[in-house]
Amino acid sequence: MVLTPLRRLRLALLSLVALVALGTLGYAVIEGWSVLDALYMTVITLATVGYREVHALSSAGKVFTIVLICFGVSMVFWAVASLFEIIVGEQLWHTLMRRKMENEITKLRDHYIICGFGRMGQEIARVFRRSNVPHAVIEINPEQVPKLVEQRIPFIEGNASDDKVLLAAGIKRAKGLVTVAPRDEDNVFVTLTARGLNPDLFIVARSIQEENEGKLRTAGANRVMSPYVSGGRRMAFAALRPHVLEFLDATIHADDVEFELEDVEVTAESPFAGKPISQSRIRESCGATILAIRAADASLNYNPCSDTVLREGDVLILVGTSEELAAVESLAKGVR
Repeated sequence: MVLTPLRRLRLALLSLVALVALGTLGYAVIEGWSVLDALYMTVITLATVGYREVHALSSAGKVFTIVLICFGVSMVFWAVASLFEIIVGEQLWHTLMRRKMENEITKLRDHYIICGFGRMGQEIARVFRRSNVPHAVIEINPEQVPKLVEQRIPFIEGNASDDKVLLAAGIKRAKGLVTVAPRDEDNVFVTLTARGLNPDLFIVARSIQEENEGKLRTAGANRVMSPYVSGGRRMAFAALRPHVLEFLDATIHADDVEFELEDVEVTAESPFAGKPISQSRIRESCGATILAIRAADASLNYNPCSDTVLREGDVLILVGTSEELAAVESLAKGVR
């Protein structure tokens, strides 16, 4: 078994304690001293402080002292070296890890920044990872760092409302930011700072208290999510429409599901632009199905009819396989 520096330190300290006990016993037996005198003599011998003996030593006591010094000095140096290795090794590990994360984040483009790696942040990262979405995490709690290292997620350790930390996370190059700090006040500060650094950033913020949703929107959040409100609605939906919710969960959350939901924006270069759905032949050529259309004025057209004209800026809400959705997205961008 390979001993880590921490285990070596523990073993050295235990050996040192055992040597003190053995020395105390040895002086008590060989010289007939009291436990206190024997313990004192053992400690000053191991510490090599140069104090004179408690009592005059016999020949056997002198030999025992020589052996005790040889073993004791070795044990002390072993313990000190193990402690030094832990301190320097920890600092070196943090330095190397910080540089590695900085290099990985520097390579990210159009990525998402997750502020907070609690239970909700971990679930967001899991979904991003499943969808192959580039992302980085900002986390102030050092206890979460081992999880980030284990999952190989690029991260910055620090306060997400700090300009330097957000810049280190590549906010200038980021596509979006999700802030799930434990307090609404923190989410407001993160949103304000992020919006100031990147006006085009798409920001999703969590609101614990419903009355703070307006503050987050004012701060610059594009979407505000309340876990209690959305959770309550899901539970009510589960009671009223269990099979519908089962379908949605399988489509959105399952790891091995065949069909997915996607939103695709129609550009001016797209062959869809200016044509009705029937002429776009999205279903026939790509296989995906249009569930709804979000127009430029933010209105939603659910289950649009075949003569609905697709216009530049419309966002299509689609269901299909990943290949079908990719085909629609390519055509919507004008890529043939």
